[in-house]
Amino acid sequence: MKKLILTFTLLFLLVQPVFASEQLKLTKVTVLSRHNIRSPISDKNSVLGKITPHEWFNWTSRPSELSRRGALLETIMGQYFRLRLESEGLFPENYIPEAGAVRFYANGLQRTQATARYFSAGLLPVAQVPIERHVKYNEYDNKFLAQLYFFNDKYAEALKSEIFKNYGENLSVYREKLREPVNLMLKILDVPKNSPYANDILNDEIKLVLEYQKGLSISGAIRHAVTLSDALVLQYYEEPDDLKASFGHELSFDDWKKIGSVLGSYEEILCESPLFSINGANPMLKEIYSELKNNSRKFSYLCGHDTTIATFLAALDVKDYTLPNAVEPKTPIGVKVVFERFENKTGEAFYKINLVYQSVEQLRKIQPLSLENPPMIVPLYFKGLEIDEQGMIKEEKLLEHFKNKIDAFDELKNIFPEEKEELDNAA
Repeated sequence: MKKLILTFTLLFLLVQPVFASEQLKLTKVTVLSRHNIRSPISDKNSVLGKITPHEWFNWTSRPSELSRRGALLETIMGQYFRLRLESEGLFPENYIPEAGAVRFYANGLQRTQATARYFSAGLLPVAQVPIERHVKYNEYDNKFLAQLYFFNDKYAEALKSEIFKNYGENLSVYREKLREPVNLMLKILDVPKNSPYANDILNDEIKLVLEYQKGLSISGAIRHAVTLSDALVLQYYEEPDDLKASFGHELSFDDWKKIGSVLGSYEEILCESPLFSINGANPMLKEIYSELKNNSRKFSYLCGHDTTIATFLAALDVKDYTLPNAVEPKTPIGVKVVFERFENKTGEAFYKINLVYQSVEQLRKIQPLSLENPPMIVPLYFKGLEIDEQGMIKEEKLLEHFKNKIDAFDELKNIFPEEKEELDNAA
């Protein structure tokens, strides 16, 4: 009898997590996405063509636009989400949404608008889904841009000090961090020894530039390193032949990660400083907060850029994370921040937050995705937000966290007040 009771108890404990999971119902999904594979922003007449004797990949799209591969991959990702949401009961098969039940909103550029369009085709193949655009076609929408929406001299000095503390005065630490990957790229590109680029990229003066309603940028030849890294990584995604992707050089996956680290380091400086992120992400924090509170919405998809996501996550105090099977360290091409809302039988709501992206192999081989062959899914956690045993956050705590970070933007005015001119007391 005792053995029977012990066996029953063990079985009960083993199935408890399954029963607990089954009690939860998916009620809403909110997605903040980066666009999928695009051609390089710079064309072959820029530094890309001048620095190397090699011919770059013959892109299927104009500079900065979504490529055909990017379109296929985003459709595949939309199809995966369709399978997932149907399996969870959020969408019926061949769902045609009720008015206001789904929302697609993207920056005004071709690559973001097209990414949203192709994702919607995979997610809702029999529905006509409008893609919101709040600006003219190919213009920038501020909500997706990491800019300085608050600015004065006191704030600028504090922000510079914060960045220099981590990256050295005049960004000397940043320069040294790039030395190895830049030398690797120069080798891959077979840059002639007498080329000015070989010396200038790492030795030219670097300046941190702050501009109101524009954001942070870095001046100097080191910016060419970012251009080259971007072009090489995109060529690696697009070109299935390993040797052609690297201009005949045999590279390991770690080598490609070094090249991708140039993009990651640049993103860290421009997006992840606490004083900057709470400023630059404010419009997007408000937008996602509004979507999370929208009770009539089943699914939202907002499409921007790597900097959109990097600044957004930094503002929310995301804990450090590592992305397997990715060459870009934090915001790989096509990556999505996914907020999944669940309810239990008593009506309590919880959120799971994940980064979802296609692995390098899935990108390069255009692999179909399914519930059996999913994309990469990495859970995200945030400082100050407790999670339960299932990795979930209570809805009220998440919304409170958002509200605090939104309010922190308004506090900048109190922390860094404008200098008031002294009154002239002269008669």
